[in-house]
Amino acid sequence: VQLVESGGGLVQPGGSLRLSCAGSGFTFRRYDMSWYRQAPGKERELVATITSPSGNTYFADSVEGRFTISRYNDRNTMFLQMNSLKPEDTAVYYCNARWLANDYWGQGTQVTVSS
Repeated sequence: VQLVESGGGLVQPGGSLRLSCAGSGFTFRRYDMSWYRQAPGKERELVATITSPSGNTYFADSVEGRFTISRYNDRNTMFLQMNSLKPEDTAVYYCNARWLANDYWGQGTQVTVSS
C-alpha cells in the first residue's frame, strides 16, 4: 500500500497550491479519503474529507470556503485545491485513506505560506 503526496512548496500569502495524493495497492474507490496537516509544535488536525461512495465532503472551519477536495477513483487520485492561503496554513500535509479497520497514511508534503 502506498499513498504519495505531491504539490507542496513555498507560496506567498493569498496564493494557491494544489496538492495531489496518488494511491496504490488498495481498492481506492472504497476508501474515505482525507487530508490532515501538522504544524510545528501542534497536533495533527483534519483538514478535509471526501467520502466513498457518496463523495460527500467535510472541511475544517479554518479552511471552509478556501479549500476544495476532489477525487478521481478511475485514477486512484485525490486533490486538495488550496486558495487564499494564509501563513497559518503552513504545515506538513498528509494524505489518509480509511475503510473499516484499514487506515493508511502518506509521507507528507510541506506547505509553507510566507512572504
